[in-house]
Amino acid sequence: MNVEQYMTELGQSARDAARLVARADTRQKNKALLAMADALNASRDALATANAQDLAAGRANGLDAAMLDRLELTPARIDGMIEGLRQVATLPDPVGAISDLKYLPSGIQVGKMRVPLGVIGIIYESRPNVTVEAASLCLKSGNATILRGGSEAIQSNQAIASCIRQGLEKAGLPATAVQVVETTDRAAVGALITMPEYVDVIVPRGGKGLIERISKEARVPVIKHLDGICHVYIDDQADKGKAINVALNAKTHRYGTCNTMETLLVNSGIAKEVLPELAERYQAVGVELRGCERTKALLPFVKAATEEDWHTEYLAPILSIKLVDDMQQAIRHINHYGSHHTDSIITENYTRARVFLREVDSSSVMVNASTRFADGFEYGLGAEIGISTDKIHARGPVGLHGLTSEKYIVLGDGHIRQ
Repeated sequence: MNVEQYMTELGQSARDAARLVARADTRQKNKALLAMADALNASRDALATANAQDLAAGRANGLDAAMLDRLELTPARIDGMIEGLRQVATLPDPVGAISDLKYLPSGIQVGKMRVPLGVIGIIYESRPNVTVEAASLCLKSGNATILRGGSEAIQSNQAIASCIRQGLEKAGLPATAVQVVETTDRAAVGALITMPEYVDVIVPRGGKGLIERISKEARVPVIKHLDGICHVYIDDQADKGKAINVALNAKTHRYGTCNTMETLLVNSGIAKEVLPELAERYQAVGVELRGCERTKALLPFVKAATEEDWHTEYLAPILSIKLVDDMQQAIRHINHYGSHHTDSIITENYTRARVFLREVDSSSVMVNASTRFADGFEYGLGAEIGISTDKIHARGPVGLHGLTSEKYIVLGDGHIRQ
């Protein structure tokens, strides 16, 4: 069959499986997750063999070192996948939870019940461990899923898919509850994102180019973020020690993540106290600094920042620095140039902190904390499927709750409307 027919068949199977998974109880879903973990543990040799094939093909095709590193399934990463499945099994099951139940004057009770979204399509690149993360979160939240990994990881993903099927079948759940696309044809992506009759939501995990394409072409709702242009603003009422530690961590803890700070905003009233020491410590670890005119006046050795720098997610040891006159100027800069991902203020002024929390239009807003905390695990979600900068449904790190919705429920006792 051609790719369109193949994807339609996957969609139909996923829709049928979604109805069964939605009514599975917590015990059954956890049994599947633990059985998947056992199957992965028993299949270490098969996983290593499949991954070696992908790595060899990747080297032959000229994949760079960073891509090959993300592709590799080391023993430690297999351990991580197994532990991840077991951890998700311990998380509270959101499906069926009832909230806000209250009596109304008519005598009926009205509340909300958390329910699965249905069928979730996930498109991702490189890292085969995403296959396990996505499958576990979708299953625990009562959804069926169609996973389309990158062509560079096709052998690894199929080996993992075999373990997932074993776990589902052992728990008495349909093997089609988690389907990993078997073709590397790029047309599969186009089909997956234009099947609203079978797919309820798409989650892209990858580079900006992939996410832009999916956002533009999809006929299915997309949970996404394009950029992680994150800011730290150091207020003139900041504690110097806190400011330096947070600003260093936000940039240098890891360079290639979406929650890494890309622009540092510093109140001009405290710049002379913090910037020289910060600049010295950034330079010591190889961070290139680019600054506005006032920054260069204080630190003549930094490169001049351009308009483009304020719009750039570097994902590299490069940092833009801008001096501002007050918090409101910092907020205007963040809301104009930022990507609505994660932004932080360093201040000891509680009133200003509250204003910053209220007025910065981002999915995560922080006070006296590093932007690197914008992560599902760090937020206590156990795991995440990705981060959303959208404003409808899920926003910020998307965990089990973000993969569910709510419906109203009404409890009566023969009540009729008068």
